[in-house]
Amino acid sequence: MTVLTVAVDDATPPYEQLRRQFAQLIGSGILQPGERLPPVRQLAGDLGLAAGTVARTYRELEAAGLIRTRRGGGTRVADRPPTLTEDQRRQLLSEYASAYVGQALLVTADNRAILEAVQHALAVRTA
Repeated sequence: MTVLTVAVDDATPPYEQLRRQFAQLIGSGILQPGERLPPVRQLAGDLGLAAGTVARTYRELEAAGLIRTRRGGGTRVADRPPTLTEDQRRQLLSEYASAYVGQALLVTADNRAILEAVQHALAVRTA
């Protein structure tokens, strides 16, 4: 599994940091449908978090339709990604943009540099 991280100096709560990372991994196809996620206690121990924090992350991912949990079958990436409404898509895009801008500001990037980085990422992705 891809390495997940939680930044203790980030103002974003740890469960939200994990939720975003899982959502990105699932959305990008790095985590495939049916792939098993680590048990709550194992992931919590690996990351030095309370089990309740990871459990909340999993609950939110399940509510969003990204994962499913079955007794005896563990937690797995959902077979079909959820269909997003336009409002949901806009909300997620806004969250991702805010997170990126926040990280860019931590390295003292100005607005021009932030926009250039996004334009470059889009150009590379569509090339």
